[in-house]
Amino acid sequence: MKTSVVFLLCLSVFPGFSQGRVVGEDETGFAECNVFFPGQFPPEGFTEPFHVKICQRYNKEPRFATLYSTKDKIPLYSAFKYTKAAQNEEVNWLVEPQIDDPENDLHEMVHEADIVGTVTNLGANQALTSDYVGSDYERGLLNPSLLNEEDFQMATYTLTNAVPLSPSLSKSWHRDVGRVVEQALVPHCSKKDHLYLLAGAIPSSIRVKGKVSVPETLWLAACCDALEGWSLGLVKKMNDENSLEDLTVGELEKQLLAGVHLFKGNCGVDNKSQEKTKAILQAVSQIRSGERVGTSDNQEAKGSGLVRRVAGIIATPFIKLLELLIYVFVELVKFVFYFLWLVIKRVGGTVLDGVYSLWTGVVSYLKAISMVLIRIPYDVGRVIINIFLGFVQIVQDVAFLTYRILRIPVGFVLHLAAFPYHTICAIPSVLKDVATGIGGTFSLVIDATAALLHGFYYLAGHIVKRFVPKGSSDD
Repeated sequence: MKTSVVFLLCLSVFPGFSQGRVVGEDETGFAECNVFFPGQFPPEGFTEPFHVKICQRYNKEPRFATLYSTKDKIPLYSAFKYTKAAQNEEVNWLVEPQIDDPENDLHEMVHEADIVGTVTNLGANQALTSDYVGSDYERGLLNPSLLNEEDFQMATYTLTNAVPLSPSLSKSWHRDVGRVVEQALVPHCSKKDHLYLLAGAIPSSIRVKGKVSVPETLWLAACCDALEGWSLGLVKKMNDENSLEDLTVGELEKQLLAGVHLFKGNCGVDNKSQEKTKAILQAVSQIRSGERVGTSDNQEAKGSGLVRRVAGIIATPFIKLLELLIYVFVELVKFVFYFLWLVIKRVGGTVLDGVYSLWTGVVSYLKAISMVLIRIPYDVGRVIINIFLGFVQIVQDVAFLTYRILRIPVGFVLHLAAFPYHTICAIPSVLKDVATGIGGTFSLVIDATAALLHGFYYLAGHIVKRFVPKGSSDD
């Protein structure tokens, strides 16, 4: 299932109702209400995001399961088991606040008048009693209360188990389902606690007050999950209250949404169940035939038909007027409750806002004072440290400045004192260097003259040897 809500609902019709559950997608099936399905496997194929799974509980026990359409404001099916027939006594109808407002703090089913103005978008996702007032429809139970014992019966009176039906069709549906279950199904299921029932409705485009969808078809699917098991489907059309068509579960599934499978597994297809199925269909045929030729209810209706018709014509205007007055009274009560709630909310809200503002101001003032008192020693210490650091910095700057001032004359005096030493003491060394230079110059001149004379002598000798004839060895 694609719904994103997971929360608890209390389906209490009377005090003592325990919490029901709207089951989220992170849970499998209907949680503890899976016991109302063969093998604890709910039907498959109902996957729209507006399909909400509800485990209906009463007196801390699960009573039946419901798949509710928040789009059509009616249940698509209710799954239950036959307990035993009980006297049909209508009780107060309640609504489920958390279907419309998951964020509210209400975890119980309550009367509309008790939650007017306190539940956001009340009626946005579910039908309300006011949706039926003044219409030609009544709240017909998919899971008929007459098939349930006392505790189970009271649990059925919730609007999440009701669809809009005409009074005659509602009576016909409950009568047919009751007779089929008690006379045809229960006697042919060897294990009564293994008889699983699904009662459902197919929504139509017709809506009561533009909100609640009127079913175009009502259907019942039964499965006896026993050794000699069987399954059966029944369909009643809205346009013919006396219709009652029997068909296989597979044929019934084809009339529902694509991909729907009501019973998982092979419920009722065993060959040993053929005899049982035949007997059941025969019983259903007898029930259907009995309704057509006239049962005790129909005979009584025929005997008093004219009187009822005349009384109905006379009483209809008064009934409509009474319904209108009831509707006006309900709306007036709702308006009064809403007005009182609005006044209380405004006055209480103003007082609470003032108290809250005063408290916030006092807390802020005390907090600011506390912070100031806490910071005083810190600020004093910081000032003392800053003064000390400033004094140290001043002393450091004076010392540095003094050093820079004194450094200039000291250097000058030292250089001035060193000048005579570097000048006078250097005179001998300079004279020595000058004498050495002069001596070197004379020596160089003498060497150069000697070399020149030697060159001339060598040249003269060479010329003489070349041009003068050689003499004797004695010469």
